[in-house]
Amino acid sequence: MTVADFGWDTNLEKSFAGHRAHGLVPARVVRAERGHCDVVAETGPVRAAASPPSTAAESLTPCTGDWVALRPSTRIDAATIVEIVPRRTAVVRASAAGTSRGQVLAANVDTVVVVVSLADPIKPGRIERILALAWESGGTPVVVLTKADRCADVPQALDEVSGVAPGVQVLVTSATTGEGMDTVVGALSGTVVLLGPSGVGKSTLGNCLLGENRLATGAVRSSDGKGRHTTAWRELLPLPTGGVLLDTPGLRGVGVLGVDEGLDQTFSEIVELAGDCRFTDCAHTVEPGCAVLAAVDSSEIPQRRLDSYRRLLRENAYVASRSDARLRAERERHNKKEIARMRRAIKQRSGNRHR
Repeated sequence: MTVADFGWDTNLEKSFAGHRAHGLVPARVVRAERGHCDVVAETGPVRAAASPPSTAAESLTPCTGDWVALRPSTRIDAATIVEIVPRRTAVVRASAAGTSRGQVLAANVDTVVVVVSLADPIKPGRIERILALAWESGGTPVVVLTKADRCADVPQALDEVSGVAPGVQVLVTSATTGEGMDTVVGALSGTVVLLGPSGVGKSTLGNCLLGENRLATGAVRSSDGKGRHTTAWRELLPLPTGGVLLDTPGLRGVGVLGVDEGLDQTFSEIVELAGDCRFTDCAHTVEPGCAVLAAVDSSEIPQRRLDSYRRLLRENAYVASRSDARLRAERERHNKKEIARMRRAIKQRSGNRHR
């Protein structure tokens, strides 16, 4: 396997010319760990040290799917990642640690597959959250409904999910019967990432796309319907039909971060109706002449849908304000250090003059 098998093309080659002039070679991160990455370069798989500049932001830590400039070495495991090529797209969620920094789940993706199990009760709010991340990433969202053979009313489930995914292709599949797999393969292109909680069938779907059992799968607990984390890391694998698959561990939490455009796309029918509100700053709560509230009253839009939109807007705004506060604090710390440095320099120059 070489970079050509993982999506390297002429456009990337042109943009990489400056790096080649400094003796660097292109590579793609197929698996990222703390301090090291498994990458694929022009000569094949390489183990490389990840050493971004000390001033780099946490968001520039190498992630699975990244294209990187690699300094090769004749020694085993001695190659070094010098720089991360600017990402075309990225799936980013609010950090699970509760910090104001985002966590990059996948880089340079073309198709974001939101995997939903029909064997479990459908959770529209979770689908909307993941769709907001998918739209914001810059990739093309696709919703894949798995385990159709275990659903009593597939058409009803399809209608319900389609109602919370406007403008998104929603496909029905079953790994047991093979239903819908050809349609799914035809809908995916480029680098494909699978997103969803544990137990929805991401790894099983991935194995169907790969044509072999490369990804570990596990049973869902009968007590609560939750799946075990059979995927422990994010990894890139070439697809036999072309393109690349990026399997991810199950998402326990999906916090939104900077998903303004993603929310507009996810709730596009509400955003469109908002243009007809009497007031341009309408909050769609109690304002007279609110076209959105009128649509809720007429059952054109479910109240749950509007409540979910408001909730995600508030969460997105809160995380943004927290991030702004962090940036202000960092600037203040930097300014204090600069002032202290200048005072030391002035004091030192004054002492030298009196000697």
